[in-house]
Amino acid sequence: MLKKICLALALFSASVLAGPKVLVETSLGNFTLELNQEQAPTTVENFLRYVDDGSYVNSQFHRVIPGFMAQGGGFDADFNRLRAYGPIQNEASNGLTNDTATIAMARTQDPNSATRQFFINLVDNDFLNYSYSNPGYAVFGKVIDGFEVVQAMGQKPTRSVGGMRDVPQESIIITNIKKID
Repeated sequence: MLKKICLALALFSASVLAGPKVLVETSLGNFTLELNQEQAPTTVENFLRYVDDGSYVNSQFHRVIPGFMAQGGGFDADFNRLRAYGPIQNEASNGLTNDTATIAMARTQDPNSATRQFFINLVDNDFLNYSYSNPGYAVFGKVIDGFEVVQAMGQKPTRSVGGMRDVPQESIIITNIKKID
């Protein structure tokens, strides 16, 4: 009986500590993210603001590099830059690392410049992690279902468009994105 109570409490605790989940539907297939509000509260709040306002819908994964990452959220299907809220403080020192299947914020050389663009790590990218000499890229969640869809992105042929390289030849569009239970 005590074992059953302990197991029930452990399962309850795990479900309470689990962060928000987001279903990302793309033209290539769907995947689910679990966000880490506890360790990346500002970054999760920022990402969810774009989910809630619907502005990730019809945006594209505009930069995909095999053996590295898939980046999206900043441009529509015609490569028009999407409106962004102000930049957020870099939370890369939160203890989360750029491991395979994690999601992190893209930014410029300025560590505190992330707005709406994100990337999903296709492999462990330790060089993107925070350290004393590296401001790093803030991880704020992970793909918990459908990572094979993200991996498939990394297998698609790419091209250059304007000044952008590594653009999938066939657009990979976010057709819907929403919080789920």
